[in-house]
Amino acid sequence: MPYTEHDRVLALAGIYQAIHCVQQIARRGLAASNEMETSIYSLFQTDPPTVEAVFRGASGVAAGARQLADQLAGGVRRNLELTRYAIQLLQLERKLSADQAMLGQVAAGIAEVRPRLEQLPLLHPDVLAALAELYSRTISRLQPRIIVQGEPLHLKNPDNVHRIRSLLLAGLRAAVLWRQSGGTRWQILLGHRRLLAQARALAGASANTSG
Repeated sequence: MPYTEHDRVLALAGIYQAIHCVQQIARRGLAASNEMETSIYSLFQTDPPTVEAVFRGASGVAAGARQLADQLAGGVRRNLELTRYAIQLLQLERKLSADQAMLGQVAAGIAEVRPRLEQLPLLHPDVLAALAELYSRTISRLQPRIIVQGEPLHLKNPDNVHRIRSLLLAGLRAAVLWRQSGGTRWQILLGHRRLLAQARALAGASANTSG
């Protein structure tokens, strides 16, 4: 299907939503469940009709769009830690796309987890533990490894570890979507203003819809 700049902004918002949840869990021990659900949901959308469908509609990544807009706008609201995570995910995506064997392992692993969703919710500990294990035996072997910063108390909690790894896997899925929709590093650098306008529009439209 033909992709648009709107699709690419959705993909970037998907990245930022996943890593913002990671940051919140690492720092506070929790994150918004609706934002996490959208990220985990995206992992199981292997043949979506549209980019919006990956996230259950554009409003599904409204929080990610707000984070993306803050990073693109700069200033006091910019979060350099999130930008670092995003850059690392985009780097890992390039490594993964070049490793067909690992791509196959990831796809097979997600397919193995999918039947559990017939009985369990997306954020059930068993689902997240399985996704985290998949991340550990595949993506964590690639470089650069993402080192998540936060409070030791939260980072040592096994459930939080599972949440974080599952969300990083979801962020990587959004990075794959970014590449598939024609996204490149140069588009971020040279199309900065257009991306910012699209991100603000997405966040604003979603806020108006929910309000």
